[in-house]
Amino acid sequence: MVRLVHWLLVLTLCVGAASAGRAQDGVESPVLVIDFERAFAESAFGRRLNEEVEREGNAIVAENRRIEAELTAEELRLTEQRATMAPEQFRALADAFDQKVQRLRAEQDAKAEALGSRGEESRIEFLQAARPVLEGLMRETGAAVILERRSVLVAVDSVDITDRAIARIDAQVDPEPADPPEAPDQSQPPSPAPQDDAVPSDGTAPAQP
Repeated sequence: MVRLVHWLLVLTLCVGAASAGRAQDGVESPVLVIDFERAFAESAFGRRLNEEVEREGNAIVAENRRIEAELTAEELRLTEQRATMAPEQFRALADAFDQKVQRLRAEQDAKAEALGSRGEESRIEFLQAARPVLEGLMRETGAAVILERRSVLVAVDSVDITDRAIARIDAQVDPEPADPPEAPDQSQPPSPAPQDDAVPSDGTAPAQP
């Protein structure tokens, strides 16, 4: 996951005439660095994405504990009933219980795997939202590339844009998810279409006043 983010953040963001831009805040460098994980963890948008994944993870943990407690109780009941059952009957119930355990374990493992993918997807979503901010900082500083700070052996602090990126992301990226479009109100029946004056069933025209 981190490797993917590092690869994405060697952002050959080459923004057109970025190298021609005037530096601001005393920084002028063809290379900038950013601590992506800190930007993700400390910006409002990144925190919201991280909290969503954390809530999903907590829900899976709680579900695992509930399932474990239920299976433990079921296994205990089965063990207690063994003395009153024929061996064949007990074996059938034991086999069914084992299959249930394997099925639930596979289901929970799949949920955990999906959660891992969701965590990586949230970082990609964050990077996509932050890209215009990073491009703006590149234009301001005349930079041609931004590198992940943790992949750089040594760098002066003046080329680290993490703090400025966090502030810009908070100012320019809405941390709240977009509201889905409102569905039309189905509670009221449609108004009847206007009708012409009723015509008697015998086909004669209605009497004029």
